[in-house]
Amino acid sequence: MTRRRRVSAIGACCIGAFCSLTTAALLKARPPGGVDRWTRKNHAGRPITLFEGPAYAVGAVAGALAGGAGAPAAVAGLGACAFGALDDVVGDSSSKGLRGHLASARRGEVTTGTIKIVGLGVTGLLTAWIADRSSERAGAMTTLVGGAVIAGSANIANLLDLRPGRALKVVLLLAVPIVAGGRGTHLPVATAGAAAGAAIGVLPDDLAGRSMLGDTGANSAGALIGTALVARTGPRGRLVALAVVTALTLASERVSFTKVIESTPGLRELDALGRSPRPSPHGGPAAR
Repeated sequence: MTRRRRVSAIGACCIGAFCSLTTAALLKARPPGGVDRWTRKNHAGRPITLFEGPAYAVGAVAGALAGGAGAPAAVAGLGACAFGALDDVVGDSSSKGLRGHLASARRGEVTTGTIKIVGLGVTGLLTAWIADRSSERAGAMTTLVGGAVIAGSANIANLLDLRPGRALKVVLLLAVPIVAGGRGTHLPVATAGAAAGAAIGVLPDDLAGRSMLGDTGANSAGALIGTALVARTGPRGRLVALAVVTALTLASERVSFTKVIESTPGLRELDALGRSPRPSPHGGPAAR
């Protein structure tokens, strides 16, 4: 990585962390719509706030823009944030998972989850199109696959937001190799760096069980990591990424990620790292 891109990644990371912390503090001081609108209860009946979600999205996008990522990061991060917020604030838990929302659509019922699925697809495709406009290598099919990767990544991050710190740890683990191997434009390194910085900013409260990403933050985080990955890869790499995302999505309909993680040595310890002695798993309407 060149010195210029290294500075871009570090700056995006620092600004992402600072802005996520600042936004969270502002939201707590003046909660839009009141505290109750942003409060849920976990399975233990303890209150937990969703302010972390918009704080993460604002911080990550601000960091990405400061690092030179440009419009693709803004569209991915804020678009996914908006559709996630729709599901968080006015959605219900009557339909769960991809299968549940598609079943509702077949019955003629339009749920907020269905709107979010379509919205994430459009957001991902638009992001990939903007990112690929200046590339002669990217044809229509390559862009289409890239959009699917971004949308699918947003969904996977949301599926992981079921225990304190889990989704944020995955963001950090994926961001490191993207930043370290960044080349070409500033888009991949700045976007991944900002996603990681915002994750660092909100991680303490998440690990402590005081807040969670919700659909708002998890969708945004996944879309940003997906955008960074798409910006780094060509047609073959995007196809591999789409295969992985698709496999994980289909597996989630049949297998509990939590059960797999808790029964796998290494993953179990990493998943629990940094949590409070008596962790409170995320649950309630905001967790999917």
